[in-house]
Amino acid sequence: MTFYVENETEVTYDFDVEEIVKLVAEKILDTENCPYETQVNVLLTDNEHIRFFNKEYRNIDRETDVLSFPNLDFDTPGVFEIEEDEEADYFDPESGELILGDIIISVDKVKEQSESYGHSKKREFAFLVAHSMLHLCGYDHMEKEEASVMERKQEDALTLLGITRD
Repeated sequence: MTFYVENETEVTYDFDVEEIVKLVAEKILDTENCPYETQVNVLLTDNEHIRFFNKEYRNIDRETDVLSFPNLDFDTPGVFEIEEDEEADYFDPESGELILGDIIISVDKVKEQSESYGHSKKREFAFLVAHSMLHLCGYDHMEKEEASVMERKQEDALTLLGITRD
């Protein structure tokens, strides 16, 4: 699995960002039984820039904590069925890895929400990665039942990793 992590801010953490991305992403992919080696791109940005991306790609003119851009179209969340004639659209021709998608995280929101919820920045960051990875695996939270499934899966993954609320 390949994770490309870019931090376009000056913000640093007391944990290894790349290690947390890798741990959380791999746990989500394991629990979803993803049969492929994957690529995920992660961009850390600030509120100003995530607001730009949110407006540009979702037509919502406000900042948010995380944006997910899945590369796959799922008929059923977590079911990685790719038609043979579509493989060129989804796999890196050099590595053979499934290009799962992109994640953009606001470092400002990591700080704000960790303080608001009373837990560590590491917990908040890991939560946002787990949440976004589930979106990359086809999950959504537009309906109450969908939200419940995502919440349970996020919490289960973080608990298994020992990244709990402090």
